[in-house]
Amino acid sequence: MQSVRLLAERVLSNLEKVIVGKRSALEWTLVGLLCEGHVLIEDVPGVGKTMLARSLAKSLGCSFNRLQFTPDLLPSDVTGVSIYNQQQGQFEFRPGPLFAQIVLVDEINRATPKTQAALLEAMEERQVTVDGISHPLPRPFMVLATQNPIEYEGTFPLPEAELDRFLLRIRIGYPLPSDEVEILNRQQLRHPIELLEPTASQEDVLQAIDLVRKVYVAEAVKRYAVELVNRTRQHEDVYLGVSPRGSLGLVRVGQALAAWAGRDYVLPDDIKKAAVPVLAHRILLNPAARLRELTAERILLEILATLPVPGGAFSMK
Repeated sequence: MQSVRLLAERVLSNLEKVIVGKRSALEWTLVGLLCEGHVLIEDVPGVGKTMLARSLAKSLGCSFNRLQFTPDLLPSDVTGVSIYNQQQGQFEFRPGPLFAQIVLVDEINRATPKTQAALLEAMEERQVTVDGISHPLPRPFMVLATQNPIEYEGTFPLPEAELDRFLLRIRIGYPLPSDEVEILNRQQLRHPIELLEPTASQEDVLQAIDLVRKVYVAEAVKRYAVELVNRTRQHEDVYLGVSPRGSLGLVRVGQALAAWAGRDYVLPDDIKKAAVPVLAHRILLNPAARLRELTAERILLEILATLPVPGGAFSMK
C-alpha cells in the first residue's frame, strides 16, 4: 500500500501549491478519488471550491469540464444530445460536458430538480443513456459539486436520492488570516494554477483505485460499520436513516484511509474517522429535531460515543 500513500502525498503536495491552509479538505477530496466516489463541497462563495477541482484535474493530467448550473439549464445541456446528420442519413450523439474525467458542477442547487436528476445515472452507473443508447463515461470519473447553503435565495434543495450518490460531503471554510496573506502574496503576479504541472498519471490513479478495493476488512469491522448505520435508522430524532449505499461508502472510505496510512487492513478508527463526512448528508432529521437545531453530525458523534468498538484480532487475516 506504500504506492497508494506515495501517490496521495505527491498529489496533495501539488494541490497545496494552489489551495493554502486547507489540508483536510484536500485530503478528503483525494480519498473520494481513491474510492471512485463523488464529493459535494458545501460552502459560501469565494473559498476556493472551483479552484480545488481545477487543480485536481491538472495534477492528474485528467480531462476537465465545468458545468454552471442555472435554473434554465436543461438535462440535454448536461448529458448531450442526438443530432440528425444529413450527410450520413442517421442520428449521431454529441456528448455533453459530463463526458470528462473530472467534472465540476458549480452551484448544483441552483438548477431545477429535473436537471439535477440528469446526473443520477452518470454518478451511479458511470454511463449516460440518450435516446435508449448507453454511452460509457471515462475512467477515472469523478463529480465535484459545489453547493451554496440552502438558506441562500434562488436555490433548490437536493433530493435525498441525489445526496445519497455523493460519497462525501465536505466544507472548506474561510482561511486563517495568515493563510489569507499567503494567498495574496502568491497571486500578486499570477495565479499559482498557471504553473501547476501533472504529478501523477491516469494509470497511477486507476492502479491506486484497484489497490484500495483489495484492502482487507474483517467481519468485526464490517459489523461495526453496519451497526453504526443501523443506529441512524433507529434514532428517535431521525426521519430517514442511512441507506445501504452509505454502508458501502463507509467501508470503502475506510479502505482508502487504511491504504493512505500504509496498511492493508481497516481499523475501527478508520470507520470512525469516515463517519461524519460519509454519513451526515444522508440523514434526514424529523421536524422536532430541526426545531431544536439538532444536526446530523451531532447525532453521529453521540452514536459513535456509545457504540462498542470491536476488540480482539479484528485485523488478523
